[in-house]
Amino acid sequence: MSRELRVGIVGLGWMGQVHARALSRLTQHYADVPWRPRLVAVADTAPDDRLQRSVEAFGIEHVLSDWHQLVARDDIDLVCVTGPNFIHRDVAVAVAQAGKHLWVEKPAGRNSAETREIAAAVDAAGVQSAAGFNYRNAPAVEHARELIASGRLGKVNHVSIRFLSDYAAHPQGALSWRFLNEFSGSGVLGDLVSHAVDLGRYVVGELSELVVDDARFIPRRPEAMGAASHFSRGGDGPLLDVENEDYVAALLRFANGARGTLASSRSDVGEQCTYGIQVHCEKGALSWDFRRMGELQVCLEQDYQNASYSTVYVTPGEGEMGAFQPGAGIAMGYDDLKVIEAKRLVESIADGKPHGATIHDAVVAADVVDAMLASIDGRRWVTL
Repeated sequence: MSRELRVGIVGLGWMGQVHARALSRLTQHYADVPWRPRLVAVADTAPDDRLQRSVEAFGIEHVLSDWHQLVARDDIDLVCVTGPNFIHRDVAVAVAQAGKHLWVEKPAGRNSAETREIAAAVDAAGVQSAAGFNYRNAPAVEHARELIASGRLGKVNHVSIRFLSDYAAHPQGALSWRFLNEFSGSGVLGDLVSHAVDLGRYVVGELSELVVDDARFIPRRPEAMGAASHFSRGGDGPLLDVENEDYVAALLRFANGARGTLASSRSDVGEQCTYGIQVHCEKGALSWDFRRMGELQVCLEQDYQNASYSTVYVTPGEGEMGAFQPGAGIAMGYDDLKVIEAKRLVESIADGKPHGATIHDAVVAADVVDAMLASIDGRRWVTL
Protein backbone atom coordinates (compact mmCIF):
# COMPACT_ATOMS: atom_id res chain seq x y z
CA MET A 1 0.00 0.00 0.00
CA SER A 2 1.24 3.50 -0.88
CA ARG A 3 2.42 5.74 1.92
CA GLU A 4 0.88 9.18 2.31
CA LEU A 5 2.87 12.17 1.02
CA ARG A 6 1.60 15.33 2.71
CA VAL A 7 1.98 18.40 0.49
CA GLY A 8 2.03 22.16 0.99
CA ILE A 9 1.97 24.69 -1.83
CA VAL A 10 3.38 28.22 -1.64
CA GLY A 11 1.48 30.28 -4.20
CA LEU A 12 -1.79 28.99 -5.68
CA GLY A 13 -1.81 30.97 -8.90
CA TRP A 14 -1.75 29.26 -12.29
CA MET A 15 1.43 27.28 -11.65
CA GLY A 16 0.44 26.37 -8.11
CA GLN A 17 -2.79 24.99 -9.51
CA VAL A 18 -0.83 23.03 -12.14
CA HIS A 19 1.15 21.41 -9.30
CA ALA A 20 -2.04 20.71 -7.36
CA ARG A 21 -3.63 19.06 -10.40
CA ALA A 22 -0.51 17.02 -11.11
CA LEU A 23 -0.35 15.69 -7.56
CA SER A 24 -4.10 15.02 -7.46
CA ARG A 25 -3.90 13.03 -10.70
CA LEU A 26 -0.74 11.10 -9.87
CA THR A 27 -2.34 7.86 -8.75
CA GLN A 28 -4.82 7.99 -11.63
CA HIS A 29 -1.93 7.49 -14.05
CA TYR A 30 0.47 5.57 -11.81
CA ALA A 31 -1.52 3.18 -9.63
CA ASP A 32 1.59 1.65 -8.06
CA VAL A 33 3.27 4.92 -7.10
CA PRO A 34 5.02 4.43 -3.71
CA TRP A 35 3.63 7.65 -2.17
CA ARG A 36 0.05 8.92 -2.41
CA PRO A 37 -0.13 12.74 -2.26
CA ARG A 38 -2.54 14.59 0.02
CA LEU A 39 -2.90 18.38 -0.34
CA VAL A 40 -2.64 19.61 3.24
CA ALA A 41 -2.05 23.36 3.09
CA VAL A 42 -1.51 26.36 0.85
CA ALA A 43 0.10 29.72 1.62
CA ASP A 44 -1.12 32.58 -0.55
CA THR A 45 -2.14 36.22 -0.16
CA ALA A 46 -4.54 36.36 -3.13
CA PRO A 47 -8.02 37.89 -2.71
CA ASP A 48 -10.20 35.55 -0.68
CA ASP A 49 -12.75 34.73 -3.38
CA ARG A 50 -10.23 33.56 -5.99
CA LEU A 51 -8.15 31.69 -3.45
CA GLN A 52 -11.13 30.10 -1.74
CA ARG A 53 -12.54 28.81 -5.03
CA SER A 54 -9.20 27.15 -5.83
CA VAL A 55 -8.82 25.69 -2.36
CA GLU A 56 -12.29 24.17 -2.52
CA ALA A 57 -11.72 22.80 -6.02
CA PHE A 58 -8.59 20.94 -4.93
CA GLY A 59 -9.77 19.91 -1.49
CA ILE A 60 -6.88 21.66 0.27
CA GLU A 61 -7.36 21.41 4.00
CA HIS A 62 -5.71 24.57 5.38
CA VAL A 63 -5.21 28.11 4.03
CA LEU A 64 -2.42 30.30 5.41
CA SER A 65 -1.31 33.82 4.54
CA ASP A 66 2.30 33.34 5.68
CA TRP A 67 4.54 30.80 3.98
CA HIS A 68 6.70 30.58 7.11
CA GLN A 69 3.77 28.97 8.92
CA LEU A 70 3.36 26.41 6.14
CA VAL A 71 7.04 25.45 6.15
CA ALA A 72 7.00 25.09 9.94
CA ARG A 73 4.11 22.61 9.99
CA ASP A 74 5.01 19.10 11.10
CA ASP A 75 2.28 17.53 8.96
CA ILE A 76 3.92 18.39 5.60
CA ASP A 77 6.54 16.29 3.79
CA LEU A 78 6.83 18.11 0.46
CA VAL A 79 6.54 21.80 -0.43
CA CYS A 80 5.85 23.16 -3.92
CA VAL A 81 7.34 26.62 -4.48
CA THR A 82 5.29 28.21 -7.24
CA GLY A 83 5.17 31.89 -6.34
CA PRO A 84 7.03 34.72 -8.11
CA ASN A 85 10.80 34.52 -8.61
CA PHE A 86 11.71 36.87 -5.76
CA ILE A 87 10.42 34.49 -3.06
CA HIS A 88 11.93 31.28 -4.45
CA ARG A 89 15.31 31.37 -2.72
CA ASP A 90 14.02 32.25 0.74
CA VAL A 91 11.17 29.74 0.66
CA ALA A 92 13.15 26.90 -0.94
CA VAL A 93 16.08 27.22 1.46
CA ALA A 94 13.69 27.25 4.43
CA VAL A 95 11.90 24.18 3.05
CA ALA A 96 15.13 22.19 2.83
CA GLN A 97 16.34 23.37 6.24
CA ALA A 98 13.04 22.16 7.69
CA GLY A 99 13.81 18.68 6.33
CA LYS A 100 11.08 18.77 3.70
CA HIS A 101 11.35 17.72 0.06
CA LEU A 102 11.21 20.47 -2.56
CA TRP A 103 9.48 20.98 -5.90
CA VAL A 104 10.50 24.43 -7.17
CA GLU A 105 9.59 26.16 -10.39
CA LYS A 106 12.17 27.70 -12.68
CA PRO A 107 14.11 29.87 -12.40
CA ALA A 108 14.73 28.47 -8.94
CA GLY A 109 16.61 31.63 -7.96
CA ARG A 110 16.87 35.06 -9.52
CA ASN A 111 20.47 34.26 -10.42
CA SER A 112 23.06 31.52 -10.12
CA ALA A 113 24.11 32.51 -6.60
CA GLU A 114 20.57 32.18 -5.23
CA THR A 115 20.07 28.89 -7.07
CA ARG A 116 23.27 27.50 -5.61
CA GLU A 117 22.09 28.49 -2.13
CA ILE A 118 18.99 26.37 -2.67
CA ALA A 119 21.04 23.44 -3.96
CA ALA A 120 23.41 23.66 -0.99
CA ALA A 121 20.49 23.62 1.43
CA VAL A 122 18.94 20.61 -0.33
CA ASP A 123 22.24 18.71 -0.25
CA ALA A 124 22.92 19.58 3.39
CA ALA A 125 19.47 18.40 4.45
CA GLY A 126 19.57 15.21 2.37
CA VAL A 127 16.12 15.88 0.95
CA GLN A 128 14.97 15.29 -2.62
CA SER A 129 14.19 17.98 -5.16
CA ALA A 130 12.51 18.58 -8.50
CA ALA A 131 12.84 21.60 -10.79
CA GLY A 132 10.11 22.59 -13.22
CA PHE A 133 11.73 21.76 -16.56
CA ASN A 134 8.65 20.05 -17.92
CA TYR A 135 9.46 20.08 -21.65
CA ARG A 136 12.11 17.38 -21.26
CA ASN A 137 9.32 15.06 -20.08
CA ALA A 138 7.51 14.97 -23.44
CA PRO A 139 7.68 11.41 -24.86
CA ALA A 140 8.80 12.76 -28.24
CA VAL A 141 11.69 14.57 -26.55
CA GLU A 142 12.66 11.36 -24.75
CA HIS A 143 12.59 9.58 -28.13
CA ALA A 144 14.73 12.30 -29.72
CA ARG A 145 17.28 12.01 -26.92
CA GLU A 146 17.43 8.24 -27.35
CA LEU A 147 17.88 8.50 -31.12
CA ILE A 148 20.83 10.87 -30.72
CA ALA A 149 22.39 8.83 -27.92
CA SER A 150 22.09 5.64 -30.00
CA GLY A 151 24.33 7.08 -32.72
CA ARG A 152 21.85 6.28 -35.50
CA LEU A 153 21.97 9.90 -36.66
CA GLY A 154 25.75 10.17 -36.31
CA LYS A 155 27.49 12.98 -34.49
CA VAL A 156 25.58 16.19 -33.91
CA ASN A 157 26.60 19.03 -36.21
CA HIS A 158 24.34 21.88 -35.24
CA VAL A 159 21.26 22.65 -33.18
CA SER A 160 18.52 25.29 -33.35
CA ILE A 161 16.45 26.03 -30.24
CA ARG A 162 13.54 28.46 -30.26
CA PHE A 163 11.33 29.62 -27.42
CA LEU A 164 9.06 32.36 -28.76
CA SER A 165 5.94 33.74 -27.06
CA ASP A 166 3.56 36.69 -27.25
CA TYR A 167 2.68 37.18 -23.58
CA ALA A 168 4.54 40.52 -23.48
CA ALA A 169 3.71 41.65 -27.03
CA HIS A 170 0.97 44.12 -26.10
CA PRO A 171 2.40 47.63 -25.54
CA GLN A 172 -0.21 48.19 -22.81
CA GLY A 173 0.84 45.06 -20.94
CA ALA A 174 1.24 45.97 -17.28
CA LEU A 175 4.64 46.47 -15.70
CA SER A 176 4.35 43.38 -13.48
CA TRP A 177 7.19 42.00 -11.38
CA ARG A 178 8.52 40.10 -14.40
CA PHE A 179 9.79 43.34 -15.94
CA LEU A 180 11.71 44.50 -12.84
CA ASN A 181 15.08 42.95 -12.06
CA GLU A 182 14.75 43.23 -8.29
CA PHE A 183 11.84 40.83 -8.44
CA SER A 184 12.56 38.70 -11.51
CA GLY A 185 16.37 38.64 -11.81
CA SER A 186 16.14 38.82 -15.60
CA GLY A 187 13.54 38.98 -18.36
CA VAL A 188 13.05 36.37 -21.03
CA LEU A 189 16.35 34.75 -19.97
CA GLY A 190 15.08 33.41 -16.66
CA ASP A 191 11.55 32.84 -17.87
CA LEU A 192 11.92 31.05 -21.23
CA VAL A 193 15.64 30.67 -21.94
CA SER A 194 16.15 28.61 -18.79
CA HIS A 195 13.69 26.11 -20.31
CA ALA A 196 15.46 26.28 -23.68
CA VAL A 197 18.84 25.62 -22.09
CA ASP A 198 17.54 22.58 -20.24
CA LEU A 199 15.91 21.21 -23.40
CA GLY A 200 19.13 21.65 -25.38
CA ARG A 201 21.41 20.04 -22.83
CA TYR A 202 18.96 17.19 -22.20
CA VAL A 203 18.68 16.29 -25.88
CA VAL A 204 22.18 17.16 -27.14
CA GLY A 205 24.63 17.67 -24.27
CA GLU A 206 26.33 20.27 -22.14
CA LEU A 207 27.19 23.76 -23.35
CA SER A 208 30.77 25.02 -23.33
CA GLU A 209 30.76 28.54 -24.82
CA LEU A 210 28.31 31.20 -25.94
CA VAL A 211 27.86 34.73 -27.19
CA VAL A 212 24.56 36.60 -26.92
CA ASP A 213 22.75 39.66 -28.22
CA ASP A 214 19.61 41.09 -26.61
CA ALA A 215 16.88 43.65 -27.24
CA ARG A 216 14.15 45.48 -25.35
CA PHE A 217 11.36 45.99 -27.87
CA ILE A 218 8.89 47.68 -25.48
CA PRO A 219 11.09 49.81 -23.20
CA ARG A 220 8.24 51.37 -21.16
CA ARG A 221 4.98 49.97 -19.86
CA PRO A 222 2.01 51.24 -17.84
CA GLU A 223 2.03 50.64 -14.10
CA ALA A 224 0.31 47.48 -12.89
CA MET A 225 -2.98 48.02 -11.08
CA GLY A 226 -2.89 45.88 -7.92
CA ALA A 227 -1.92 42.22 -8.24
CA ALA A 228 -1.09 41.61 -11.91
CA SER A 229 0.11 38.69 -13.98
CA HIS A 230 2.27 39.15 -17.05
CA PHE A 231 -0.91 38.86 -19.16
CA SER A 232 -2.58 41.84 -17.44
CA ARG A 233 -3.17 45.27 -18.99
CA GLY A 234 -1.87 48.38 -17.27
CA GLY A 235 -3.69 51.51 -16.21
CA ASP A 236 -3.83 55.00 -17.72
CA GLY A 237 -1.00 56.42 -15.62
CA PRO A 238 2.54 57.28 -16.65
CA LEU A 239 4.71 54.74 -18.45
CA LEU A 240 7.52 53.19 -16.41
CA ASP A 241 10.84 51.69 -17.51
CA VAL A 242 11.17 48.00 -18.32
CA GLU A 243 14.42 46.81 -16.75
CA ASN A 244 15.14 43.58 -18.60
CA GLU A 245 15.30 41.93 -21.99
CA ASP A 246 12.38 41.02 -24.26
CA TYR A 247 14.55 39.04 -26.69
CA VAL A 248 17.86 37.21 -26.91
CA ALA A 249 19.73 35.47 -29.70
CA ALA A 250 22.74 33.29 -28.94
CA LEU A 251 25.44 31.38 -30.74
CA LEU A 252 26.26 28.20 -28.81
CA ARG A 253 29.10 25.73 -28.67
CA PHE A 254 28.48 22.35 -27.07
CA ALA A 255 31.06 20.26 -25.25
CA ASN A 256 30.68 17.50 -27.87
CA GLY A 257 31.72 19.90 -30.65
CA ALA A 258 28.26 20.73 -31.95
CA ARG A 259 27.33 24.30 -32.80
CA GLY A 260 23.98 25.88 -32.06
CA THR A 261 21.68 28.87 -32.16
CA LEU A 262 19.09 29.87 -29.59
CA ALA A 263 16.42 32.52 -30.08
CA SER A 264 13.86 33.49 -27.48
CA SER A 265 11.34 36.30 -27.21
CA ARG A 266 8.41 37.11 -24.94
CA SER A 267 6.95 39.76 -27.28
CA ASP A 268 6.54 38.18 -30.72
CA VAL A 269 3.15 38.90 -32.28
CA GLY A 270 1.82 35.71 -33.89
CA GLU A 271 3.66 33.37 -31.54
CA GLN A 272 2.09 31.79 -28.47
CA CYS A 273 4.16 28.78 -27.45
CA THR A 274 6.59 28.25 -30.32
CA TYR A 275 8.91 26.11 -28.26
CA GLY A 276 11.08 23.50 -29.88
CA ILE A 277 14.40 22.12 -31.04
CA GLN A 278 15.88 21.01 -34.36
CA VAL A 279 19.02 18.88 -34.45
CA HIS A 280 21.10 18.29 -37.60
CA CYS A 281 23.53 15.39 -37.45
CA GLU A 282 26.01 13.91 -39.93
CA LYS A 283 23.58 11.21 -41.13
CA GLY A 284 20.15 12.68 -40.43
CA ALA A 285 18.09 15.16 -38.45
CA LEU A 286 15.12 15.55 -36.13
CA SER A 287 12.77 18.33 -35.08
CA TRP A 288 10.24 18.75 -32.25
CA ASP A 289 7.63 21.48 -31.69
CA PHE A 290 5.76 21.72 -28.38
CA ARG A 291 2.57 22.73 -30.18
CA ARG A 292 2.55 19.26 -31.78
CA MET A 293 3.87 17.57 -28.67
CA GLY A 294 3.21 13.98 -29.67
CA GLU A 295 5.02 14.22 -33.01
CA LEU A 296 8.70 14.01 -33.88
CA GLN A 297 9.94 14.96 -37.33
CA VAL A 298 12.71 12.53 -38.24
CA CYS A 299 15.07 12.27 -41.19
CA LEU A 300 16.74 8.90 -40.62
CA GLU A 301 18.68 6.25 -42.54
CA GLN A 302 18.39 7.81 -45.99
CA ASP A 303 20.93 9.09 -48.49
CA TYR A 304 22.88 12.22 -47.60
CA GLN A 305 21.21 14.13 -50.42
CA ASN A 306 17.52 14.52 -51.25
CA ALA A 307 16.58 13.06 -47.86
CA SER A 308 13.30 14.15 -46.29
CA TYR A 309 11.53 14.21 -42.98
CA SER A 310 8.75 11.87 -41.91
CA THR A 311 6.39 12.31 -38.98
CA VAL A 312 6.71 9.83 -36.13
CA TYR A 313 3.82 9.74 -33.67
CA VAL A 314 5.00 8.65 -30.27
CA THR A 315 3.55 5.38 -29.02
CA PRO A 316 2.98 4.03 -25.50
CA GLY A 317 6.50 2.61 -25.75
CA GLU A 318 8.15 6.04 -25.75
CA GLY A 319 8.77 7.84 -22.48
CA GLU A 320 5.72 7.96 -20.21
CA MET A 321 3.16 7.98 -23.04
CA GLY A 322 1.65 4.66 -21.94
CA ALA A 323 0.57 6.13 -18.60
CA PHE A 324 -1.65 8.66 -20.37
CA GLN A 325 -2.84 7.35 -23.73
CA PRO A 326 -3.30 3.85 -25.22
CA GLY A 327 -2.06 4.54 -28.72
CA ALA A 328 -0.12 6.80 -31.06
CA GLY A 329 -1.75 10.00 -32.27
CA ILE A 330 -3.83 10.60 -29.12
CA ALA A 331 -2.64 13.91 -27.75
CA MET A 332 -1.08 14.57 -24.38
CA GLY A 333 -1.07 18.06 -22.88
CA TYR A 334 1.03 20.48 -20.85
CA ASP A 335 -0.43 19.38 -17.52
CA ASP A 336 0.48 15.75 -18.29
CA LEU A 337 4.14 16.74 -18.36
CA LYS A 338 3.79 18.03 -14.81
CA VAL A 339 2.22 14.73 -13.71
CA ILE A 340 5.37 13.04 -15.04
CA GLU A 341 7.45 15.55 -13.08
CA ALA A 342 5.51 14.70 -9.93
CA LYS A 343 5.92 10.98 -10.52
CA ARG A 344 9.69 11.26 -10.86
CA LEU A 345 9.93 13.35 -7.70
CA VAL A 346 7.89 10.79 -5.77
CA GLU A 347 10.21 8.06 -7.05
CA SER A 348 13.16 10.13 -5.82
CA ILE A 349 11.59 10.45 -2.38
CA ALA A 350 10.89 6.71 -2.27
CA ASP A 351 14.37 5.46 -3.11
CA GLY A 352 16.56 8.42 -2.19
CA LYS A 353 18.00 8.81 -5.69
CA PRO A 354 17.24 11.61 -8.17
CA HIS A 355 14.81 10.95 -11.00
CA GLY A 356 14.03 13.68 -13.50
CA ALA A 357 15.18 17.29 -13.37
CA THR A 358 16.47 18.39 -9.95
CA ILE A 359 17.74 21.57 -8.33
CA HIS A 360 21.16 20.76 -9.77
CA ASP A 361 19.74 21.03 -13.29
CA ALA A 362 18.38 24.42 -12.24
CA VAL A 363 21.90 25.40 -11.15
CA VAL A 364 23.27 24.56 -14.60
CA ALA A 365 20.51 26.58 -16.29
CA ALA A 366 21.16 29.51 -13.93
CA ASP A 367 24.90 29.37 -14.66
CA VAL A 368 24.14 29.56 -18.38
CA VAL A 369 21.75 32.50 -17.89
CA ASP A 370 24.38 34.35 -15.85
CA ALA A 371 26.94 33.63 -18.59
CA MET A 372 24.51 35.02 -21.16
CA LEU A 373 24.08 38.21 -19.13
CA ALA A 374 27.88 38.51 -18.90
CA SER A 375 28.15 38.07 -22.67
CA ILE A 376 25.52 40.76 -23.29
CA ASP A 377 27.22 43.15 -20.87
CA GLY A 378 30.73 42.55 -22.26
CA ARG A 379 29.73 41.97 -25.92
CA ARG A 380 31.96 38.87 -25.97
CA TRP A 381 32.13 35.08 -25.99
CA VAL A 382 31.89 33.54 -22.51
CA THR A 383 33.27 30.12 -21.50
CA LEU A 384 31.14 28.01 -19.16
